Amino acid sequence: NCQAAGAYRGYGATQGTFAVESAVNELASRLGIDPVEIREKNMVRQGQKMSAYYNEVATSCTLDKCMSHAKKLFDWQNKAKVRDLGNGKVRSAGVAMAMQGSGISGVDVGSATIKLDDEGYYTLLIGAADMGTGCDTILAQMAAECLDCDVDKIIVFGADTDASPYDSGSYASSTTYVTGKAVEKACYQLKENLCKLAAEKLECSIKELEFTKNGIKNLNTGTIISLSELAAKSMCGNNISTQVTVTHSSPVSPPPFMVGMVEIELDKETGQVDILDYVAVVDCGTVINTNLAKVQTEGGLVQGIGMALFENVQYSEKGAIAENSFMQYKIPTRLDMGKLRVEFESSYEKTGPFGAKSIGEIVINTPSPAIAHAIYNATGIWLRELPMTPEKVLMALPEE
Repeated sequence: NCQAAGAYRGYGATQGTFAVESAVNELASRLGIDPVEIREKNMVRQGQKMSAYYNEVATSCTLDKCMSHAKKLFDWQNKAKVRDLGNGKVRSAGVAMAMQGSGISGVDVGSATIKLDDEGYYTLLIGAADMGTGCDTILAQMAAECLDCDVDKIIVFGADTDASPYDSGSYASSTTYVTGKAVEKACYQLKENLCKLAAEKLECSIKELEFTKNGIKNLNTGTIISLSELAAKSMCGNNISTQVTVTHSSPVSPPPFMVGMVEIELDKETGQVDILDYVAVVDCGTVINTNLAKVQTEGGLVQGIGMALFENVQYSEKGAIAENSFMQYKIPTRLDMGKLRVEFESSYEKTGPFGAKSIGEIVINTPSPAIAHAIYNATGIWLRELPMTPEKVLMALPEE
C-alpha cells in the first residue's frame, strides 16, 4: 500500500554518484592521497574515449578546469584541514565530481515549429514544457539569435498536445540540447525559405540577398523588403512555406561535468550538520543564459543538500507515510544553505545548439558524496545511507 515512486531529478545517477564518489574519497583516505589530487590523476579529459559511457569521445570536457577553478575559489588547501573549534564543534570540507548526460542518445526527440506572422513577428511552437527551468526563454533566445532579431519578436506558444509538434518531453536533461537543436535547424530553414520568397518578389538571385534584422536586403540595389511586407506578399500566389517544422534526435549524449566542494560545521554533541559554504563549478558546454543556468544550479544544489541531510519518506506497517506534511517532511530553506557559489567553465559541444550541453540533472549529484566526505573528515565515520540526519551522525559516533 506504499505510494508509487516517481521521477526525481537525476534518475539513479545521483545514487550511483553517491556510491562511486564516496568510494573514491575512501580510497584517497586509505592511500593517504589528497582527494582532489587522486581525481586530477584519473579524471576524463578532452578528446579521451569514455569506455564506461558507450565508448563516446569526450568532445567537450573542461572537468580538469572545473576542478582547478573550484579548488582556487573554495580555497581547498586551507579549508580541507579539519578545524576543532573546541566547543564540541568541528569544521571540515568534502569534495565530489560528477557527469550526467544530455538527453537519451538515440531515443529522445525534440521538435520545433517556427512561422512568420503577418506583423513581422515570429511564433515558436514547442512541445517541451517549461517546468520552471526557463526553457521558453532559452529557446526564444536561440530563435532570436538565429533570426537576427530581438527576443521580443519571438512569441512562444508553450506545450499543447493538440497543437505543438511532437516532443519526448522535458526530462532526462534534454530540452536545451535536443529541442534547442530542433529550434536552431527550424530557424535556419525558415530563413532559407524567406530568402527564396524575397528573391521571387525582388526578382533577383538568392546570392544577392542578405537576411537582416529589419528585413531582407538586396546587396546590389540596396532595396529592403521588410518581414511584414514579405508576410503580406506570401498570402497571395505563393508556393513557398513561411512555416517550418523540424524534428531532431541525437545519436550521442555529450555529458556535462561538475565539481562540488562543501564546508560544514558538525556538532558532536547533537550530530547537527550545518552547511557553511558550497562551491560548484559546472561545464554545461556554452552557457545559453547565465542567470537561468546559475539559479538552476543553485536549485539543484539545494535539492541535493535536502536529499543528503533532511528529506526522508518512512512508512508504517500499513503503508501510511509518517512525513505527510511539510511540518514532518523537512526541506532546506534559504537559512539552511550558508553560502552558495556557482561558476562555469565553458566548453563547446559541436552537436549541441550554439555549443550547449545540458544542466538540468548534473547539479543535484555532488552534494551527497561531498557532504558524506566532510562528515567523515570531521568524525572518522563513513555514512552510506541517506539522509544523513543528526540522529544517524550521533548514533555512529563513539560514545566517548
